[in-house]
Amino acid sequence: MDERLWIDVTAPVTTGMAVWPGDPAVNINRVAEVERGDLATVSHLDMGSHTGTHVEAPSHFLPGGLTIDEMPLEATNGKARVIGIEDSATVGLSELLLHDPQPGERLLFKTANSSRQWYQEPFVEDFVALSLEAAHLLAERQLLMVGIDYLSVSGFHDDTSAIHTTLLKAGIWIVEGLALQGIAPGAYEMVCLPLKLQGTEGAPARAMLRPLFS
Repeated sequence: MDERLWIDVTAPVTTGMAVWPGDPAVNINRVAEVERGDLATVSHLDMGSHTGTHVEAPSHFLPGGLTIDEMPLEATNGKARVIGIEDSATVGLSELLLHDPQPGERLLFKTANSSRQWYQEPFVEDFVALSLEAAHLLAERQLLMVGIDYLSVSGFHDDTSAIHTTLLKAGIWIVEGLALQGIAPGAYEMVCLPLKLQGTEGAPARAMLRPLFS
């Protein structure tokens, strides 16, 4: 792999794509189009702040927490480590300990979710997510950021609040909805920039990785 090339790990945003149940559906409509005689082409976007690849701020679960426009840029930009998760059900404590998370790290979890292009399929409830025990370990290790390859770090049937709150209270920024198909575990340079939506708890983002070689 050419170390000079950036790899886009952003889920494409399309009308009708999978969203968390209860979140706004995605609709992209053309309100003007040069092909039909308009001066310019303009699209109208209708979607939630947690659409596709997105970053979550502390205010998503913590009253008075930082909002997305207050995110320090180093939270989601810099060296990152992609970890391959073998467990097909969860990112569990025992497997996570084998990878020895370190303070200040940005960790991206590549799970069985990446065996398909999830963003082109209907929402599924049995995706791979973090266990609460794993979230506590990451909080204790004082990571900077965690990312995962589906729409939530917490499972659909898990205690969503407990897992998110554990991470966010520890100052860990969360990136969800990554498209990690074809990405090998290892060290990368990461760029992930959420839209600067003032006062919101999250925002869609464009995420890229570039391999780092020793």
